[in-house]
Amino acid sequence: MAAVAYTLPVTFVEHYTESYFRFRTKRPDGFRFKAGQFIMIGLMVDDKPVMRAYSIASPIWDEELEFYSIIVPDGELTSRLQKIKVGDEVVMSKRAVGSLIVNSLSLGGGGKRLFMLSTGTGVAPFASIIRDERTYKSFDEVYLTQTCRFKKDLQYTQARVAEAKECPLVGEEAQKKLHLYTSVTREPYEYPGRITNLFENGKFFSDLGIPGLNLETDRIMICGSIEMLKDTRVILDAAGMTHGSAHTQAHYCWEKAFTG
Repeated sequence: MAAVAYTLPVTFVEHYTESYFRFRTKRPDGFRFKAGQFIMIGLMVDDKPVMRAYSIASPIWDEELEFYSIIVPDGELTSRLQKIKVGDEVVMSKRAVGSLIVNSLSLGGGGKRLFMLSTGTGVAPFASIIRDERTYKSFDEVYLTQTCRFKKDLQYTQARVAEAKECPLVGEEAQKKLHLYTSVTREPYEYPGRITNLFENGKFFSDLGIPGLNLETDRIMICGSIEMLKDTRVILDAAGMTHGSAHTQAHYCWEKAFTG
């Protein structure tokens, strides 16, 4: 169990559906992180911390911290976290960590297109990355995908992409380079199906009118369910791509801490 380093007041809460919500907290003085990293956050329950790993969804320059959460009805943490209000307090560990960062990708001589593939709340780290200057300095084209069960579950991502394109810091570049591709699995939609299938069969690329996967120019970041991570890694490995970390740069990366 991570030690509690900070007790932070909640400054904002927004519920999108019965399953998804976001909340913001004060940012501790001197707290730093890299876009895409995660931290342990939670609540005190019976004088003991109940904490889980949450990707930081806010950009690195934000004066507050933002988190995007699913609600698990019987979950030890989220069943309580869903009830938080402005002024309530959450607890947080000391240091952000993680390998789902641009530093994990090889950029020398390549890295022209960045694809960020996500399901559900796996989009959270990418909400930070799409509002980071380095992303647009490193890549000519930036593609964010999210697959959810229903159209209503896409609201958070659509709002963050809109914010990125209006952001004073990265908005001009985001308007030119950032593209959002969403799919749903449980109701009719323009792009139905799982992103793994759409990516593997090429429909993702044809829908966007862009060339298929290219080892030389393309870099991939993945965040989602364990099943989605495994399936995507099989696809990328079969294409000849290698996975990287903060110490060994390669074609693609995912958050190892969430997959065991």
